[in-house]
Amino acid sequence: MKRLQGRKKLILAAAAIFLLFVNATNVAAWEAAVSEAADTADSDLSLDLYARCAVLMDGGSGRVLYDQNGDVPLPMASTTKIMTCILALEALGEKNIICTVSGTASAQPEVKLGMVKEDTFYLSDLLYSLMLESHNDTAVCIAETIGGSVEGFAALMNEKAREIGCTQTYFITPNGLDAEDENGEHHTTAHDLALIMRYCLTESPQKEAFLTVTQTPSYSFSNISGTRSYSCVNHNAFLNLMEGALSGKTGFTSKAGYCYIGALERDGKLLIVALLACGWPNNKGYKWVDTKKLMNYGLSEYELRDITAVLPQTSEIAVADGQQEQVGTQVELPLSVEVLMRPDEEVEVRMEMLRTIEAPVAEGTQVGLIHYLVDGTEYAVTSILTTQEVKKRTFLYCLRKLTEEFLLGGWSGGQAEYSS
Repeated sequence: MKRLQGRKKLILAAAAIFLLFVNATNVAAWEAAVSEAADTADSDLSLDLYARCAVLMDGGSGRVLYDQNGDVPLPMASTTKIMTCILALEALGEKNIICTVSGTASAQPEVKLGMVKEDTFYLSDLLYSLMLESHNDTAVCIAETIGGSVEGFAALMNEKAREIGCTQTYFITPNGLDAEDENGEHHTTAHDLALIMRYCLTESPQKEAFLTVTQTPSYSFSNISGTRSYSCVNHNAFLNLMEGALSGKTGFTSKAGYCYIGALERDGKLLIVALLACGWPNNKGYKWVDTKKLMNYGLSEYELRDITAVLPQTSEIAVADGQQEQVGTQVELPLSVEVLMRPDEEVEVRMEMLRTIEAPVAEGTQVGLIHYLVDGTEYAVTSILTTQEVKKRTFLYCLRKLTEEFLLGGWSGGQAEYSS
């Protein structure tokens, strides 16, 4: 018995040393990648974060308010599951999809629900297992149900990422476990991850359902046959850390380190924080420190401003071959576009307009554009429109005008002669 206990201690010690070696290797690799990016970074502000890569985004406009190596590609662990969840919700809609557990799903490593091969579940239940407990077997079961296979679902994930505007994201797994194939490693950037969360919260047709799932404190369900019961507890501690905390997802692998994507809504502001490589064991709390620091920075330093509030004056535009030489223009009243800005920032308004337009001209014809920019990035555009119709100058029109001028001229001359 003593020999067995000694062997166990030896094995545990060896495992601990191995993990320390792996973590140290990963930290060194990410530090090299981040150091290279930092050499070319242009930022005068540092919030002294633990995360190697971080982004604070205005969820309303998509504007990046703080960027620390936000475009460096890194593994993102279980934050991957926000994409898995939104794709599942969009596939689910109002339907009640049944998921059958495969051998691949049941064989996934911890953290797992403990699925048994051939068992069946409702997809609507599994979403809570996916997002509250971050179960890896559940993610694969969902992926195989919707995409036909993990590979098929990954293709859907990458397609959606491109639609959202992610330029440096590549999905291989639905659960975020580290993976690599002939096209590269499973990875994203802090900026792309923030874009995905923004889509989940503001653009997806299932945004309300996404919030319902990710905000649920706990959830219980059973398999379809009713032979097994399960309980899930939400592990997103940020929901209780700050007023207005909205949603989020944690993640960890030995390669990715601690990762987090979270959102907060307060005072009309929607703020999104994305963190990658935010410490390794035993620094599990770093992500909460960084998240609060970034959220408080956004709340205190930025205010919502309607960047389209000022409508610039426009001039008349020349009309070629028209029944009149000029036509008036006006700016089309734009929808209110609000962007988070610092008090010292200004909105840049750029106007481009045609010098001449060919008749005929309909009322409301677009003859130019007004661009609204903040810090060089365009967030709104509106049209310059003509205020009236201008018909083309035809031969008959010219003949009629000459006749009118002749008659009016003759009548005026006669009146003058008579008066004298």
